[in-house]
Amino acid sequence: MFSDKVSIEEANVYGISHAKFIMRGSLLEKEAKFKILVDGKEKEYKSLPALTNCGFHIETPLEKNDKEIKVYLCTGKKEQLICTRKNSSLHRIKNKARKIFEPIINKGKRLVNGITKFMKAIIHGIHFLWKEHHFLVPISLWKKYAKDFVRKMKEISNNGLFLRSDIQEDYLKWLKNQPTEEPEKRKFKYEPKISIVIPVYNISKDLLSECLDSILNQTYQNFEICLADDHSTKEETIKTLKDYQKKDKRIKVVFRKENGHISKATNSAIEIATGEFIGLMDNDDLLTKNALYEIVKVLNEDKNLDMIYTDEDKIDMQNKYRDPHFKADFSPDTLLSSNYICHFCVLRKSIVEDIGGVRIGYEGAQDHDLFLRFTEKTKKIAHIPKVLYHWRMIPGSTAATIDSKSYALDKGKKAVEDALKRRKITGTVKIIYNHYLVEYTYKKEPSISIIIPTKDHAEDTEKCLSSIIEKTNYKNYEIVLVNNNSSEKSFFDLVEKYQKKVKNFRVVDANIPFNYSKINNLAVKTCKSDFIVLLNNDTEVITKDWLKIMVGYAMQDHIGAVGVKLLYPDNTIQHAGVILGVGGEANHAFLSEKKDSIGLYARLALPHNYSAQTAACLMVSRKKYEEVGGLEEELMVAYNDIDFNLKLLEKGYYNLFVPQVELYHYESKSRGLDTTTEKYNRFLKEQYYMFDKWKKYIDKDPFYNPNFSKTKGFMLDKESKESRKR
Repeated sequence: MFSDKVSIEEANVYGISHAKFIMRGSLLEKEAKFKILVDGKEKEYKSLPALTNCGFHIETPLEKNDKEIKVYLCTGKKEQLICTRKNSSLHRIKNKARKIFEPIINKGKRLVNGITKFMKAIIHGIHFLWKEHHFLVPISLWKKYAKDFVRKMKEISNNGLFLRSDIQEDYLKWLKNQPTEEPEKRKFKYEPKISIVIPVYNISKDLLSECLDSILNQTYQNFEICLADDHSTKEETIKTLKDYQKKDKRIKVVFRKENGHISKATNSAIEIATGEFIGLMDNDDLLTKNALYEIVKVLNEDKNLDMIYTDEDKIDMQNKYRDPHFKADFSPDTLLSSNYICHFCVLRKSIVEDIGGVRIGYEGAQDHDLFLRFTEKTKKIAHIPKVLYHWRMIPGSTAATIDSKSYALDKGKKAVEDALKRRKITGTVKIIYNHYLVEYTYKKEPSISIIIPTKDHAEDTEKCLSSIIEKTNYKNYEIVLVNNNSSEKSFFDLVEKYQKKVKNFRVVDANIPFNYSKINNLAVKTCKSDFIVLLNNDTEVITKDWLKIMVGYAMQDHIGAVGVKLLYPDNTIQHAGVILGVGGEANHAFLSEKKDSIGLYARLALPHNYSAQTAACLMVSRKKYEEVGGLEEELMVAYNDIDFNLKLLEKGYYNLFVPQVELYHYESKSRGLDTTTEKYNRFLKEQYYMFDKWKKYIDKDPFYNPNFSKTKGFMLDKESKESRKR
């Protein structure tokens, strides 16, 4: 059952002798409280750690005679019934049986599905080879078709090749296969002092000791530990601090005389810091032994860096790792959506002092607010794609579930709204999936030209045109249909119809041999609009606000190309950003995922920076289009949009995927497939062009973490790179 606030993945009664009700799912909006009634009486429930930041997992014990469970979602004074379940011995036995047999049934389904896909691939291959070559395949194409077949077989056997980082069992398997890294025994030329600042409050001796020992055992030793006790009432906390203060002269403690919460305590720790850099840490978390070594290693490559952050994971109460966050390099729009930087982060102390340290009144989101203000002062930021920090999951902590600190969401929203005000940008901020959705606003609609190249295909083109005209609620736009050697009467009838029907519709003739780049460049030269939309004729608009939302992002000074969520007709994802170097030169993220999936790290629900967006639907300011020379005309068919995005990236602009805008994409109907030898040779030429020009991005996409697979996006390889080499 769904409401506009929550989606429920599971809600059932389990247990034969000891019954309990379990419900888990995702919060779609700001966190709200649950109310559970058992036979009309309110019952307490226990909130357990959820797998994701936007998730929840609640349980409540039941008596054998309890008959009906009702769950209400409470937002303010409103209560909404979201779930009703019956309790009986028969229900619980059925659920127990389902739990036992469901994995077996699913495994069988996957096997049958795999065999079906395999047979379909074979049949499709036979049909293709007969249709295109009558089985007389040119030798020059043997290698390509063999590679294509192997790649298809790998896709079919995905379950055996890849692991999911958001499943603890998979992550532990992946960790087990990773080689242990021992740091080089080297003396750095530059050995800055790093002050680890830690606010402390009523933490147990065991957890605080583990935290401090993880710092003392670092392979890089030029550090100090600056602790600020926020007027703890637990004697064991105070005693542990005093014991460690005596243990090592690098441990400095300030005992605050009154409780001021995390922001004031962090500032107190910063005040006693003497290092060139400060590292932010919680009093129950752990650093890996090479964490500071890796930080200083990067600083020796570039002494001018002001901010360095690393990947992280979580550690549960059984001391097992889970929920790794494999981050992208600096992504300013992603940072507005969430504090993806989080732990472990090292900052130049002089800038922290310059911006006034941690701000009071942002408790729960104080780091997010700090990072937003800090990154307004510098762009000298580095990311180390290694898990160097373990975030402790203890009951009640934000690491366990953000639901336990709902005030943090409100403070985070305020921090993002403040960032917009400081930057003199108008926009709205909404809490969604326990993250922040920023949409920009403006008083006057900028002018937009929607450029649609086509050759005949009147039926597809009309579907595209009618969806724009009927669904778009933006006024200041024109449609520029680019005719590339059309010859069918139906196409010219369509043109005549729309010329009579629509005032903001015009046709540009590009009667030249097909060259996608040249056709679009020619059309752009006829435009005087502020913004350009490159749009395929095999698309169909779904979101009425599509232009309104897209132009809000495209008009920001730092943003280059803006792309959207494109769907196949079966409502699975065709495009959600482009990753370089995955499955070849480039591939679409989350290909074939379900439309309503929120994606790993909420990448399918919130704007995220990517290296590139497809030109099937792409918006960019006309000035930026012209600044980078438009589309590269040497790339006639393939990769011209990727090349265009990378030219924007090289100029310092950030390309952005905006998932709240959706269109259908029927994909390459107009042009057909690259099956002839001539087309294949052209494809190879364009492929070589990309490798020659953009090898650094294909080898290492800055917005795709290298811990993820190079074969399937946002998955982990089951075997390590070293194992595959052997």
